[in-house]
Amino acid sequence: MTDLSHIRLTGRPLIISDVDDVILEFIEPYQRFLNARGLKFLPRSFRLTGNVVRVTDDTPVTEEDVKQSLHDFFEEQHVWQRPFDHVLTALPQLAETADIVFLTAMPPKFTAARRLHLDALGLHFPLVAVETAKGPIASMIRDRHTAPVVFVDDMAHNLASVAEHLPDCLLLSLAPPSQVHAMAPKPPETARIVRDWAEATPIIHTHFATTLGA
Repeated sequence: MTDLSHIRLTGRPLIISDVDDVILEFIEPYQRFLNARGLKFLPRSFRLTGNVVRVTDDTPVTEEDVKQSLHDFFEEQHVWQRPFDHVLTALPQLAETADIVFLTAMPPKFTAARRLHLDALGLHFPLVAVETAKGPIASMIRDRHTAPVVFVDDMAHNLASVAEHLPDCLLLSLAPPSQVHAMAPKPPETARIVRDWAEATPIIHTHFATTLGA
């Protein structure tokens, strides 16, 4: 059971945001992390297993090795992951009129490490780490509140899951311009594609103003 007891919503509009490759860089530093360990990622398809190979002979490593590399990366995330441009200005500005919750797809055992990293960046918003579908958790976070909600993610399946469970939610598809994301499934048609938080911020403000004024 996912623990949401630490989340305290004020009844204001709500922004639920992914973290990896939305708030913090992921794919680019993960590639550098692999290189430092004699591995590399070959962007041949939108998956890690089979595409993480040894530098010496391009031999793919096992699924277990890929999983271990991700765990090692998350343990050292404060060394590798940096916030994207505009994040450190956009989120505090949005927080003046909205509640913000981070909903990250990551093994929950790394929550404490991510919490420390986000806090060091001044991003003190509540954090929930899950390895399950995000839609049900996003619905639980919103609970009985009727204020408008925005969900921001880089993965199509997460956007689709939230759309199913929060049909009145504004979906924003925000992903870095990486070779990996270029091969990713396309976001749902109901999702609006944005390049960064500078573009997302006025869209979010307009959505809240329009919804609350309706």
